[in-house]
Amino acid sequence: MRDIAVFTGSAHPELADEVCAHLGVPLSPSRVSRFANDCLEVQLQANCRQRDVFLIQPLVAPVQEHLVELLLMCDAARGASAGRITVVMPHYAYARSDKKDAPRISIGGRLVADLMVSAGAGRVLAMTLHSPQVHGFFSVPVDHLHALRELAAHFRQYDLTRTTVVSPALGNAKEAAAFARMIGAQVAAGAKQRFADDRVSISSVIGEVAGRDVIVLDDEIAKGSTVLELLERLRELGPRSIRVACTHGLFAAGALKRLSEQPDVLEIVCTNTVPVPAQERTEKLRVLSIAPALAEAVRRIHNGESVSALFDAPSSE
Repeated sequence: MRDIAVFTGSAHPELADEVCAHLGVPLSPSRVSRFANDCLEVQLQANCRQRDVFLIQPLVAPVQEHLVELLLMCDAARGASAGRITVVMPHYAYARSDKKDAPRISIGGRLVADLMVSAGAGRVLAMTLHSPQVHGFFSVPVDHLHALRELAAHFRQYDLTRTTVVSPALGNAKEAAAFARMIGAQVAAGAKQRFADDRVSISSVIGEVAGRDVIVLDDEIAKGSTVLELLERLRELGPRSIRVACTHGLFAAGALKRLSEQPDVLEIVCTNTVPVPAQERTEKLRVLSIAPALAEAVRRIHNGESVSALFDAPSSE
């Protein structure tokens, strides 16, 4: 593949390597350094002039460091006369700051989107944004992928004749319903109320759960408080088995350990949109790769082909 250059910051170089392997192009080198006054500096160490440049960087902890790295990479590519700059952002952490639900509160999702565009991003490739409206925060084209196909391919190894996909909240029920259709399962949803970032209440579960194999599906798991609360409600209804799945396995503050210690949780499935350190992984964790999907989307963007034809329509498998 000619006239393409792929760079990555320090957030998730393993994913960038895998994407490049599927593309059949080398990962171009870059250098991130720090001045004595703690400011970052980025140098892209390959030719960008009139090339189609892709910058792979999920916003994961430390989010602010990786965000500034990404902005500096955009600026460096623009200053090097890149033909087009596409930000490949498998996880957009600021997507959770998507509405004004309290007085005098910032909307970080929109602000950070503006920063990326101001820094030089001409296109964004994202995976499973926290809410649909975040797509509209960007003033440049956004290709919004999902990982439902990868998750469905994994769960098809099981007997799904008595399976219910459960969304922890009504806001995520549409995605859960789409996933349920892909695997031929029923769908249910929890009635959730959030009081703080790590304090939620789920009063009931709407749908058939008793005696069924449950797959709890969420877009991301951070501290795991929502899933743990949902498990309490599900136990009251008597499911036959429980598995947990998400796209972004952030697993902050020991969440993966707490979920793995739940005796009735058979499996925890996530994708590699964000890195999960090897020392934190447990026997119940399964990490699926979304690198092939990202690589195919990058290839189609570069060639001017349809990306929505691949990822928007429900699977007919």
